[in-house]
Amino acid sequence: MYFDNAATSFPKPAAVIEAMTGFMARGGGNPGRSGHGKSVEAGMEVFRAREALASLMGVNNPMRVVFGHNATDALNLAIQGLARKGDHAVTTSMEHNSVIRPLRELEKRGLISLTVVPCSPEGAADPDAIARAITAGTCLVAANHASNVSGIVQPIGEIGAACRARGVPFIVDASQSAGIVPIDMARDGIDLLAVTGHKALYGPTGTGALIIADSFDYSLLRPLRYGGTGSRSDSIEHPDFLPDRFEAGTLNTVGIAGLLAGIEYLMASGGPKRAGEHKRALTGRFVDAARGSVPGFRPVHPELSQTGVVSFTIDGFSPSEVGEYLDERCVQSRVGLHCAPLAHQTLGTFPAGTVRFSFGMFNTLDEIDEAAGMLADLAAGPARPR
Repeated sequence: MYFDNAATSFPKPAAVIEAMTGFMARGGGNPGRSGHGKSVEAGMEVFRAREALASLMGVNNPMRVVFGHNATDALNLAIQGLARKGDHAVTTSMEHNSVIRPLRELEKRGLISLTVVPCSPEGAADPDAIARAITAGTCLVAANHASNVSGIVQPIGEIGAACRARGVPFIVDASQSAGIVPIDMARDGIDLLAVTGHKALYGPTGTGALIIADSFDYSLLRPLRYGGTGSRSDSIEHPDFLPDRFEAGTLNTVGIAGLLAGIEYLMASGGPKRAGEHKRALTGRFVDAARGSVPGFRPVHPELSQTGVVSFTIDGFSPSEVGEYLDERCVQSRVGLHCAPLAHQTLGTFPAGTVRFSFGMFNTLDEIDEAAGMLADLAAGPARPR
């Protein structure tokens, strides 16, 4: 039983595997680097993936989809690309390290000042508090859409409106929400959206994108890499147009082919709305079953989870003990701090962390019941020393 979809989704749809092996067997050209058929075919595959992501996120121009290695790569481009020496940045206490570490590094270097706005003990961000933290020198506000620890979805529409009213770029980390929670960048006031391909979009690892809103002036964003693009080969200056401005070097084209297939699978299965409904049903079933049968079961605000994520502890057992017990019985979970120490501090689960189950489209109610039964057996036995 695989309950670690917040780390990466598994299994991948058969169509994703077929798309990747098919590209390697029949395609394989370098997009934009040559004029022959295989190069053109590869370029079209990449463009179709741009179109799919743009459509999914409410962006009109697919050339505003900039491919990279993952969401961390995209967030570094957004954060480091916007920040200038002397600037001020705002984020929240529920962020993953993919947001807080780039900001903290810039602060340590003395390049920016940083305000971390506290969230509620339940992990909810307050748009008014974020608005109050914005100053005349604020260059960006960065926030996750959904927590990888608790599954809470933040009010990004309200935060986006506050940023828009103050003329401050709004960066959203959608690693945990893309493919589960409907997103419309124009409606939600998002300027820069970071997504990863290997989670709820069902693509392979090593894929992700920074999506730039149609209304955002991309010239404000500095590239982090320079080099070959296949365009303007007569110049030693890096191109300044999209997406080449931010895509130096050969793309992970086979991975992008798999990502496209994953998005197509998601949409054919009912899209983010259907995926979210399925995951919330699994979460509710698990919490109800565990509460009724597992002594000492303590979930972390499961009523707020909207992404199939539930973190919990069991009295008398460390998270690592629970994880080891489950792994021995072929249940894959994730224990610890989940690369989000600030979030665990906010939720009161630092430093030990929690056990995290994160459900996917392929999980079933029978699996949920079986896993709850295993935890009941563990908790009913003698507690082992920590």
